[in-house]
Amino acid sequence: MIVMASHMQEQEVGDGTNFVLVFAGALLELAEELLRLGLSVSEVIEGYEIACKKAHEILPDLVCCSAKNLRDVDEVSSLLHTSVMSKQYGNEVFLAKLIAQACVLHGMVFKKETEGDVTSVKDAKIAVYSCPFDGMITETKGTVLIKSAEELMNFSKGEENLMDAQVKAIADTGANVVVTGGRVADMALHYANKYNIMLNPPVLEEMGHCDSVYLSEVGDTQVVVFKHEKEDGAISTIVLRGSTDNLMDDIERAVDDGVNTFKVLTRDKRLVPGGGATEIELAKQITSYGETCPGLEQYAIKKFAEAFEAIPRALAENSGVKANEVISKLYAVHQEGNKNVGLDIEAEVPAVKDMLEAGVLDTYLGKYWAIKLATNAAVTVLRVDQIIMAKPAGGPKPPSGKKDWDDDQND
Repeated sequence: MIVMASHMQEQEVGDGTNFVLVFAGALLELAEELLRLGLSVSEVIEGYEIACKKAHEILPDLVCCSAKNLRDVDEVSSLLHTSVMSKQYGNEVFLAKLIAQACVLHGMVFKKETEGDVTSVKDAKIAVYSCPFDGMITETKGTVLIKSAEELMNFSKGEENLMDAQVKAIADTGANVVVTGGRVADMALHYANKYNIMLNPPVLEEMGHCDSVYLSEVGDTQVVVFKHEKEDGAISTIVLRGSTDNLMDDIERAVDDGVNTFKVLTRDKRLVPGGGATEIELAKQITSYGETCPGLEQYAIKKFAEAFEAIPRALAENSGVKANEVISKLYAVHQEGNKNVGLDIEAEVPAVKDMLEAGVLDTYLGKYWAIKLATNAAVTVLRVDQIIMAKPAGGPKPPSGKKDWDDDQND
């Protein structure tokens, strides 16, 4: 259930999957303590649901800033630092700028060479086929009886004329780039070169358009680039290069998180402080709210608030500092009204700093959905009363005795 919640977070937001796993695990761990104290499952579930609803009410008050101009490269790159930092710490400034502008090519890049002599086309009109670029052949094998050399010449010449007419029909429509999903026959390639058609007849309405198509080289790899000169193209390609496959995998995940963060910002521009600041503030306010609740649900509400401490605790342990000292400092600072203060992961001793000034920010939607999905996963697990194991049908198998036990051993 928790893994499913993590997948849903990936589909909905594209980032914050680790938050879902850590927070849901903390909720279940603390729920066990409540059950051992004597609370019923229904009381724990009710408390968690009340606390989750309260967290969503508090979250809008924790918004520290909003994205102003998503077309500004410098602003966007600064907003992507946090999501990239979680995968590539130390390279977040370079990669965030890369995602925002540097290697974003408006168009598509295919890791393949062109077939013909034409390697560059401007103002390309593109015809795309899913079939081979070849002449027509019969479905069954046939036999042709040729009695003279003249008949042989006429047979091959007729084939050439047919292919010439087909390629010329494509060229007459204005298409100068052909993309095919099948093989390209040598004869078709010859006539494509004759009519200056780039290979990688439609009607005019079916043809695509591209500002330029050309053969390029990235490192030592030949690629075909379909490029749009306009900056507001619907398709873009991010080109990544690295020394090892492991490094490339990490950078790819970092870029994926950065791109998904930008997509979330287009839906909701609000941002909340990172570094554990939002979690500690939620824990503080939900704990205070739990003390005002009269029923037994207050214990579950307080444990829900305590589960938020798992995030700054994990950050502190990964930074090599004592988690309890960091959490105590965070609570002390937040009691003074400093909502944006979080963990300083670069300090060698337990320290805190303002996350808004440091530029460590999380998306509002990412935090909203992570809390909701993690709570739903934990509550669903708690609702399970009994697990029934699936077993094969039928009774126990008969014991396997010795073969031929009644045979005469003396024979």
